[in-house]
Amino acid sequence: MTPSDAAAAPPVRVPTPPATGAPRWARPALYGLLLAVGLAYFWNLSASGYANSFYSAAVQAGSESWKALFFGSLDSGGAITVDKPPAALWPMALSVRLFGLSSWAILAPQVLMALATAAVLNTAVRRRFGPVAGLLAVGVFALTPVAALMFRFNNPDALLALLMTVTVWCVLRALERGRTKWLLWAGAAVGLAFLTKTLQAFLILPPLAVLYAVCAPVSVRRRFGQLALSALTMVAAGGWWVAIVELMPASSRPYVGGSQNNSFLELTFGYNGLGRINGEETGSVGGGGRGGGGGGGWGETGIGRMFDADIGGQIAWLLPAALILLVAGLWLTRRAARTDSARAAFVAWGGALVMTAAVFSFMAGIFHQYYTVALAPYVAALVAMGVTVLWEERGAWWPRAVLAGTVAVTVVWAYVLLGRTPDYLPWLRWAVLAAGLAGALGLFAVGRSGGRGLALAAVGLSCAASLAGPAAYTVSTLSTGHQGSIVTAGPSAGFGMGGPGGGGRGGPGGGPDGEGGQRGGMRQPPGQGTPSGQGQGSQQGRAPGGMPTGPGGSAPGGTGTGTGAGANPGFGEARRAGGGGDGGMGGLLNGASVDAAAKALLEKGADDYTWVAAAVGAQNAASYQLSTGRPVMAIGGFNGSDPSPTLAQFKEYVGEGKIHYFVSGGGMGGQEGRGGEGRGGGGMGGGAGTSSQISSWVTENFTEVTAGGAMFYDLTRPTS
Repeated sequence: MTPSDAAAAPPVRVPTPPATGAPRWARPALYGLLLAVGLAYFWNLSASGYANSFYSAAVQAGSESWKALFFGSLDSGGAITVDKPPAALWPMALSVRLFGLSSWAILAPQVLMALATAAVLNTAVRRRFGPVAGLLAVGVFALTPVAALMFRFNNPDALLALLMTVTVWCVLRALERGRTKWLLWAGAAVGLAFLTKTLQAFLILPPLAVLYAVCAPVSVRRRFGQLALSALTMVAAGGWWVAIVELMPASSRPYVGGSQNNSFLELTFGYNGLGRINGEETGSVGGGGRGGGGGGGWGETGIGRMFDADIGGQIAWLLPAALILLVAGLWLTRRAARTDSARAAFVAWGGALVMTAAVFSFMAGIFHQYYTVALAPYVAALVAMGVTVLWEERGAWWPRAVLAGTVAVTVVWAYVLLGRTPDYLPWLRWAVLAAGLAGALGLFAVGRSGGRGLALAAVGLSCAASLAGPAAYTVSTLSTGHQGSIVTAGPSAGFGMGGPGGGGRGGPGGGPDGEGGQRGGMRQPPGQGTPSGQGQGSQQGRAPGGMPTGPGGSAPGGTGTGTGAGANPGFGEARRAGGGGDGGMGGLLNGASVDAAAKALLEKGADDYTWVAAAVGAQNAASYQLSTGRPVMAIGGFNGSDPSPTLAQFKEYVGEGKIHYFVSGGGMGGQEGRGGEGRGGGGMGGGAGTSSQISSWVTENFTEVTAGGAMFYDLTRPTS
C-alpha cells in the first residue's frame, strides 16, 4: 500500500469484516431463510416431469453408463453427445444412479445449487457489508422469477450461475490480503464453468482480472504472477476434459453433438462461441438478430433488450435499482484507498453485471429469456450492498434522496412490468405503486436522528413494494410445471408463444430455437404445462411440453385428468408418436408421447441390440429412451443437422444387428421419413442431408410396422 493509499480514508460508513463475530441472530436468520427458500423451491418440483427431455435423456444415459456420463452422451450406446460440455449433467446423473430415474432425482440437484448459490452470495456480501445485507441479497436472489425457474429446471444455467457466484466471491477474498489460494480457487471455478457452458464462463473475466491487477494489496509483480497462476489453474480445470475428447480417437467416443466435424473445439468457438455473437451458428436454423436495434430470429438487440416485453419480467424488476445503486456505491467510495474492499465489491459485482448484460443485449445469435439467470446473483448483491451503504449515510440528504429515488424508480418500473400481464393480480400494480411511493417519501424524510418508528415503517413499506412484483411472478413460477425446450418464468405476458410455464421467444419464422441443441422449430413447444396438466399451445391435454412417459408408461408429475391414448394417465390425448405431429418441424422441439403399444414393441428383445431404435432428432429419440429406459440413437443430433452417423456408418450398424427399429419422422433432415435436403434457413449444416439419406434408405428397404399411433421400420426385416 502506498502512502497516498494509506492517507485516503473511505468516506462511507459500512460494516467492517466481522473481526468480533456476527450478531447472535445472524446465523439462525440465515438458516431460516435458506430453509424457506429450499422448501419453496422443492415444492411442486415433480410438476415439471422430465423438464427438458433432451438433457433428461443424457442424464438417464449417464446413470446407466460411466462412459456416457463422462462424455455427456445422449444414449448409453454412445452415439452422440449433447451440444454442451457435460459438467451440468454429472450431478443429475449421479443422483439418478443413487435414487433411480424420476423427476425429483433429476431436478433436486438443481434446487440444491440454488441453496448453494444463496449461501455463497450471503457469505460474500455479509463479509464486508454485514448480516442484514447478506440476508437481503439472499431474499432478492430467491425472489427473482428466472432464478425460481432455472434452479428447478435441468438446463446447464443453474450450475453456471453458481460457479460464477463462487468466482466473484473467491476474487473478493483474494483481494482482502492478496492471498494466492483464493485466486486459484477462482480460476478453478471458471474452468469448471467452462465445462458447463463453454465460453459464457469467460464473460466476467475481464472486469475481475482488471480489478485484481489494480486493487490487490500486493506488489504489481506479484499481482500479475498470481493472475498468471490463476489462468493456468483455469486452463487445467477446464482443459483436461477437452484434451481427452480431442485426443481420443473418434471411433472410441461419441460424436460431438452440435459440431459439423466431430470436434469439441469447433463447437466451442463456432456454434457455442463466435456464432452466438455474430449469429452465424453452423447447424442452427436461422437466427441472427442485427445489432444496434435491428430485428432478427432471436429478437431485437440493443441496450434495451433486458427490459423488453419478453425478458423484462424474467430479470429486470430490480435491474434499474442495481445500476443506480452501483453508481451510488462507486461515488461513495470514490476517495477510498486503492485496496478498499467496499469499492472492490461494487466493481466486482457491477463489472460482472454490466459485462454479461452487455453481451446478452447485443449478441446476434441464439438468445433465450432464461439465459438471464446469470444476472440474478449480481443484481442481488448490488441491491443489498447499495441499500446498506446509502442507509448508513442517511444523515446526509443526498443518500436519502438516492435511496428514495431508487425505490420510486423500482415501483414505477414494477407498475409497467405488471401491466404487461393485466389479467394476473390486476390490483397488485396499483398497490405496489402507492405503497412504494409512500415508502420513498418516508425514506427521504428519515434523517440520521429520525424516529425509529418512522424509519421501520418506511423501510418495511419500501422493501415490500419493491419485492412484491417479482415475488408474485416467482410464486406463479413455483406453482407451475415447466417442460420442453423453451421455458419462461411468471404468468404469460402475451408477447411470447405460451402460457404459464412456457412461452418461447420468437425463433426463425416466429418459433423458438431451443437451448441444449434445440436449434430450430417454427412454433412454441405445445402443451407447456399448467397446474391442470393441459397444454397451452396448439395441442391440449398432451403431456406438458411433450414430456415423454416415464418408465412404466406414466409421466412423472402428471396432475391432469384427461384420458390418454395408451398409457399416459393424466395428460389427455397422446399425439401420434414418431410422426411429427405438434412438436414443431417434425417433432423437433418436443419429440413424441409414447403410448403403451410402442413401448412394448421396442422393449421386446431389447437386450439383443445396442440401440432399440434410431430416430431423427434428439427430442424424438429422448421420448422413446425415457419411456423404455433403453438407448435410442439420435440421428443428426438435436435437429438432424449434425452429420452423424453417415449413411455408410448407419448401414454398418444395421448390418451388424445393432439397431432394431427406425422411428418414422422427426427432425429437420428426415421429416416424415422422406428424402430431400433439410432446409432450415441460414446456418444449416450438411448433416441435414445425411439424416435425409438415412431416412430415404430405410423407407425404401425395410418393412413398415405400426404400434398404437406410431410408425416404425423394422431394420431386421428388409423388404426384399
